[in-house]
Amino acid sequence: MTSTPFPFTAVVGQDDLRLALLLNAVSPAVGGVLVRGEKGTAKSTAVRALSALLPAVAVVPGCRFSCSPGSPDPGCPDGPHEPGTATERPSRMVELPVGASEDRLVGALDIERALAEGVKAFEPGLLAAAHRGILYVDEVNLLHDHLVDLLLDAAAMGASYVEREGVSVRHASKFLLVGTMNPEEGELRPQLLDRFGLTVEVSASREPDQRVEVVRRRLAHDDDPAGFVARWADEEAAVRARIVAARELLPSVTLGDAALRQIAATCAAFEVDGMRADIVMARTATALAAWAGRTDVLAEDVRQAALLALPHRRRRNPFDAPGLDEDKLDETLEEFGDQGEDDPDPDPDPGPDGPGGGGGRPPEEGPQGGADDTGAPPEAGTGDEPGPAPAGGGAGERSAVRAAEPFRTKVLSVPGLGEGAAGRRSRARTEHGRTTGARRPRGTLTKLHLAATVQAAAPHQRERGRAGRGLVVRRDDLRQATREGREGNLVLFVVDASGSMAARQRMSAVKGAVLSLLLDAYQRRDKVGLVTFRGSAADVALPPTSSVDAAAARLESLPTGGRTPLAAGLLKAHEVLRVERLRDPARRALVVLVTDGRATGGVEPVALAGRAARLFAAEGTASVVVDCESGPIRLGLAGQLAGELGGTAVTLDELRADSIAGLVKDVRDTGTRRAA
Repeated sequence: MTSTPFPFTAVVGQDDLRLALLLNAVSPAVGGVLVRGEKGTAKSTAVRALSALLPAVAVVPGCRFSCSPGSPDPGCPDGPHEPGTATERPSRMVELPVGASEDRLVGALDIERALAEGVKAFEPGLLAAAHRGILYVDEVNLLHDHLVDLLLDAAAMGASYVEREGVSVRHASKFLLVGTMNPEEGELRPQLLDRFGLTVEVSASREPDQRVEVVRRRLAHDDDPAGFVARWADEEAAVRARIVAARELLPSVTLGDAALRQIAATCAAFEVDGMRADIVMARTATALAAWAGRTDVLAEDVRQAALLALPHRRRRNPFDAPGLDEDKLDETLEEFGDQGEDDPDPDPDPGPDGPGGGGGRPPEEGPQGGADDTGAPPEAGTGDEPGPAPAGGGAGERSAVRAAEPFRTKVLSVPGLGEGAAGRRSRARTEHGRTTGARRPRGTLTKLHLAATVQAAAPHQRERGRAGRGLVVRRDDLRQATREGREGNLVLFVVDASGSMAARQRMSAVKGAVLSLLLDAYQRRDKVGLVTFRGSAADVALPPTSSVDAAAARLESLPTGGRTPLAAGLLKAHEVLRVERLRDPARRALVVLVTDGRATGGVEPVALAGRAARLFAAEGTASVVVDCESGPIRLGLAGQLAGELGGTAVTLDELRADSIAGLVKDVRDTGTRRAA
């Protein structure tokens, strides 16, 4: 793999992506870019290529925090700096790995020296390295929540704070934040989505000529990276010069009252929360005007700013598709357009190299055409088209019914103490949470337990020759705090889609309940999977994933009918869990079986289902049965099945958080699992 980056101007299509990145290069105050899209769509290529276009940075020689010689940070840990000294370095792009630790992100403080010598020995992290450059987070939706919080706090405040037991270090950290993600792997929380200034949806072109050009350029670059870059040097230099010119013009751009009215009216019309959207739109429209070489903001700039700044702020839950109704946008802009206070040229000069409205696009090189620049997400399953039916369908099959409205559910948790990925469902040993004890550190000390450290050092002060008031602390005395927080689990839904479930319109209520549990799983940062059974077999409708909206789409298109192969459903779920344990041994599972408890088809179906259920009980798998039986006469089969599973049963009514059955319902401990 070559280390020579692909030229930014050689990227084919992806106009919205390139424009959003360039606008942030012109005005970092826009707030960064979140790039959503399928794999293999040049997301990472475009981001890495952008750093080569940014102007060189003047820094204080030897400063690890890239202080500007003209205005050095007065609180810089490497300061104070002598005036007049300066050197230049290329703009950096720093990449934050998904598995990075907190110390790697914000920096590490040597607690041993801080306690024993009173010295703030600080090793800068990635936030310091990214100062005045680009911080790139690939698969930002898979980053731990507490790291995303630290990242976005630094981006908002322009500074990073590191605190360890009363010892504090602060340094400047202003950067262009770019995150990329594949929505199929899970969504970001709405609060985090809102912290990204702009968002763009990218997808591969369906135009054959454009796809040919993508392959041609990629192969040419791989065969001769230096030669390929040289062929695009003039285009790169032109865009670099245009960025510099736009930065210089930016302070002179005027945002008139007419444009401000349109921005406010648009945000109100689309009911976005808070005021951040208005501010981001204003900054984006101003940057668009500067990019086009103008000093006035036009309606086209406001429209383009809305398409980039609002789609991700429209999401209210993970089942909402991002996007913007462009007809409604145009109506709003027309209604609240210019009323004579400003009189811009209705057909303005788009500025140097700008090919048209919306503040101008990135320069177009090479064969272009058919690129989707609407900001709309790539088409995905909507639930209107039924997915592939599991084996055994056919006679008696009924079309999919819509789910009832979701509701807030009780908390279903796995008993005991786990060590899985951070989340919000079950108790676990975590890096963040309440302190429960202390231990000797394994590797680098990250969370000091001060009282335990002092207690370990105190008996040795005389033999260590303590003479003054300070405590003599050695590395063997240091104690790591053990903490308890919450983990995310694998919630595997096993849904009965047989004919008995379709009777008396129960399936709509059942889908509504599962949809409610999926929403709860999203909020608690779980992975989810979906197994369905009907006819004569079971089907893995969705392998374990972090994308709950994908599970919701599969659920919506689920048809019903046929016999009830309960044993097949349980065995299929058991196999899914076995494979998932090999992939992620630390993530504990919670099986949610949605059924009325009936089993039909084959020889001794009830006995087979009981034997399959006891496999889960033997392995200590936490489970809950959502009893869907209704009517005046109830057989209680779901309760019996829950006993075989070693779990518990709840009715659809009891699943609601506001039911009189109680606020929290934990899955019963099977007795084979020990609480740590």
